[in-house]
Amino acid sequence: MRKTIGEPVYVISIAAKLVEMHPQTLRLYERAGLVKPARTGKNIRLYSDRDIERLRQVQRLTNLGLNLAGVEMVLDLVHRMETMRREMEEQLQRREEEMERELDRLRQRVAAAR
Repeated sequence: MRKTIGEPVYVISIAAKLVEMHPQTLRLYERAGLVKPARTGKNIRLYSDRDIERLRQVQRLTNLGLNLAGVEMVLDLVHRMETMRREMEEQLQRREEEMERELDRLRQRVAAAR
């Protein structure tokens, strides 16, 4: 059985080692709302690969000099841009399919008129 990218599997000590941060820093980022690890029934934090990547993003942005509020704004903008990009791609795909159907109808008309 393979794990998925979003599957929470890393306890805080392992997650901290993976991103080369102190566990307390991960707790701080959670309190700030920058990362939301899953919790077990015994309230143990579990981080996914997606959480690890987000922590690395936070780390890159703070290394550039952004404070946590700035990091939150950047990550929110990136998320919104990704959502808009996906929506635009879906809309473009629908338009292309509509145009292809219309072209097929026109081809059929032309063939029937011959």
